Amino acid sequence: MQETENTVELVIISGMSGAGKTVAVQAFEDLGYFCIDNMPPALIPKFWELLTKAGTIKKVALVVDLRSRAFYDQIVDILNGLENSEDVNARVLFLDATDTELVSRYKETRRAHPLAMEGRLMDGITKERELLRPLRNHAEVIIDTTNLSPRELREELFASFKNKRRPVFHLEVMSFGFKYGLPLDADIVMDVRFLPNPYYVPELKEKNGTDPDVYDYVMKNPLAESFFKQYDQLLHEIMPEYIKEGKTSLTIAIGCTGGQHRSVAFAERIGASFKDEYPVDVTHRDMDKRKETVNRS
Repeated sequence: MQETENTVELVIISGMSGAGKTVAVQAFEDLGYFCIDNMPPALIPKFWELLTKAGTIKKVALVVDLRSRAFYDQIVDILNGLENSEDVNARVLFLDATDTELVSRYKETRRAHPLAMEGRLMDGITKERELLRPLRNHAEVIIDTTNLSPRELREELFASFKNKRRPVFHLEVMSFGFKYGLPLDADIVMDVRFLPNPYYVPELKEKNGTDPDVYDYVMKNPLAESFFKQYDQLLHEIMPEYIKEGKTSLTIAIGCTGGQHRSVAFAERIGASFKDEYPVDVTHRDMDKRKETVNRS
């Protein structure tokens, strides 16, 4: 099928209970998919009709598992119908693992298998394999999670399903003022209050770090230049390691007293340093707080 701008990506996530569907859903959410867990197959056509009418969601992942086993006889016919539709790129992801590994995982979590609520665990696993065989044969992507950690499974899913035109990992660079509190969503926080403060320069006091005069005042200080080079080098060295650990975004927060001058200038420069490597958003949480306070008074 030739993809167009109107093509909707549909992934049906299924597989053996305990093989990693929860990790898969979380990974697809990070990939920008609209995810629904425990979708009865019989409802997929109606859901798809409503979705295509809305026209705003282009990436969907649906989990179909044994909680909806009463509808399993219909799933292959439904998928065939979707795959023959225009503007739909439908794929089935099937997660599997060895019987030994599945038993071990169930023993660790002390969960009951959905097909062995009152019987032997292995009987439930055997029955599930038989029930899922048609769907497994239909799957385009089959991943054996027996020897995969959750992080490694995420990496496999990213490699198979990410949109090559849109990198998964992106950076958020934020300036803030310590007087207004630490940002709760920051992964890395740096304090630049050791630098001279433009607030005490009359002609710079009412400006902010995006103004060339303030930016130059901050950055032309020899200490600021030395610090930036070392901090920038550190960030570039550790960023690939965050990606290896499965991070899909990272928020770097730069703080000064009021979040108006020094932190703003530094956030702008850090963002510019990474813009050719990752998608970067630069925001200034408290840059206009002082003006708001003055106006209210």
